[in-house]
Amino acid sequence: MKLRIGIPKGSLQEATLQLFAHAGLPIHTNARSYFASTGDPEIECMLIRAQEMARYVEHGALDAGLTGFDWVIESGLQVETVANLSYAKQSRGNVRWVLAVPESSKYQRAEDLGGCIIATELVNVTKSYFLSHSVEVKVEFSWGATEAKPPMLADAIVEVTETGSSLRANHLRVIDTVFESNTQIIANKNSWTDSGKRRKIENLALMLRGAMEAKDRVGLMLNVRKEDLDAVLSVLPALKRPTISTLSDPDWLAVNTVIEGVSAWDVIPRLKEAKAQGIVEYPLNKVVM
Repeated sequence: MKLRIGIPKGSLQEATLQLFAHAGLPIHTNARSYFASTGDPEIECMLIRAQEMARYVEHGALDAGLTGFDWVIESGLQVETVANLSYAKQSRGNVRWVLAVPESSKYQRAEDLGGCIIATELVNVTKSYFLSHSVEVKVEFSWGATEAKPPMLADAIVEVTETGSSLRANHLRVIDTVFESNTQIIANKNSWTDSGKRRKIENLALMLRGAMEAKDRVGLMLNVRKEDLDAVLSVLPALKRPTISTLSDPDWLAVNTVIEGVSAWDVIPRLKEAKAQGIVEYPLNKVVM
């Protein structure tokens, strides 16, 4: 049984390939081909633009794919949402589609834009946004370089952003958030009802989520005398509860836990002060909740 997965080509591609590699399923791509192979002989991959992913998943050309929630809503197509994965091109988190105007513009809110031209790739969502504000505008599809359109080719734009740096570089000012989006795993409805394919899709989602959970965390191992255990545990911001096991010396215990990577700088010295010994920090590949 073959499972065909769509990998988003473009801005999400590199982050997605890295996530699959961390999950234990490296994807081998070829610069001259839209097809890619994996270490699992039952999984084939195709590189598809995120904007088109829902179409090919709904039609059944793909059993599942990774794309943005924004493009699923924009398409209006019927697919199964399997999992939410909060990662983007540059960061781990959601992206925003924002309404932006030139810094010098007189417009301060959506209601000020009546009769104006709005350039965007997210046409249907943008139309719904202005309809909800009872504002009549002309929404034009932008083929790219949307930030360069105002003020000559459009009065305002609706554009996706992670950090806002590109908007600022083009002297644009955000006046509202139109839509928030995250990466999703979506599935074809027929594939989702096939027990074999569904199991493989669910396993894929499990491993990708596990890789994401591990991304910003580290493992800690340490030894501590029994009488110092409470002091050590009071320092640890454990994922749930740390694992505690006995050592060959009955007066000593081994503690194993997971913490946020950024907290290690503060936690490890405090553990040493609490009389922990043999402290080892190690990277994680996956954390499965």
